[in-house]
Amino acid sequence: MARGKDKKKRKLEKKQEGDDVPKKVPHTLESLREKDETMLVNVDDEEKLEAQKDMELDELSSYYENSYEPKVLITYSDNPHNKTRIFGKELCRIIPNSISRYRQRSSVKRIVQSAIRESVTDVIIVNENQKQPNGFLLIHLPNGPTAHFRLSSCKITPELRKDYKEITTHRPEVILNNFSTRLGLTVGRMLGALFHYEPQFRGRRAVTFHNQRDYIFFRHHRYEFTSDGKRAKLRELGPRFTLKLISLQQGTFDSKRGDYEWIIAGRRHQMETSRRKFFL
Repeated sequence: MARGKDKKKRKLEKKQEGDDVPKKVPHTLESLREKDETMLVNVDDEEKLEAQKDMELDELSSYYENSYEPKVLITYSDNPHNKTRIFGKELCRIIPNSISRYRQRSSVKRIVQSAIRESVTDVIIVNENQKQPNGFLLIHLPNGPTAHFRLSSCKITPELRKDYKEITTHRPEVILNNFSTRLGLTVGRMLGALFHYEPQFRGRRAVTFHNQRDYIFFRHHRYEFTSDGKRAKLRELGPRFTLKLISLQQGTFDSKRGDYEWIIAGRRHQMETSRRKFFL
């Protein structure tokens, strides 16, 4: 009874106060996120200018100056199973000017050397465990950097009950969302550099890399318009998957003597202090 009276009293007080009382916003991990000194929204103009200059001089700058067209090699761990092979082929349909090849027991260094000779600009190696894709190694050529991701929640087109024939050959629009730190910006630029810098909007295809709590969600959609042309909706084409950064290494892949810019140590990042701190 007392609890019910308190509830009625609060309702009455709220009604009397009217619209002047600000609405309570529920707390989320994003709203409570600890500020990162490398977040570009938290830095002054001088540091933003410094970040801009760094991007103009980094290994990815030539792509963002539109000085070359990306050429991507997609390969796998040795003896890939069916789902991993299908996933690689679907990446080829999504990424323009990409080719898929079997690894044939070549080392990563040998793959990189061969790719450089063939003027390949990026190498993707899809690893697997228990017949499921579980790793995504991205190497930007010829001088790096190299990003290693954990791959999870991978759904290929048949699992989504989609038809791969709906994927046209038009170059897609690339959407990079919520990469807010210097590390996140580098990772986002690496993913964006896989695709041609001039999308063919006529194809109405869009690929999205959305970062949320350091998990990068990939989706592939096509815009569809209503008959009157006033409304648009998204139709998912597939595949879909999630990436989690494990390490970012300077240069091409070198597991023994590589210079790491960022790396996970054990199950939690070695610099992590709380669940509200994110790095991308």
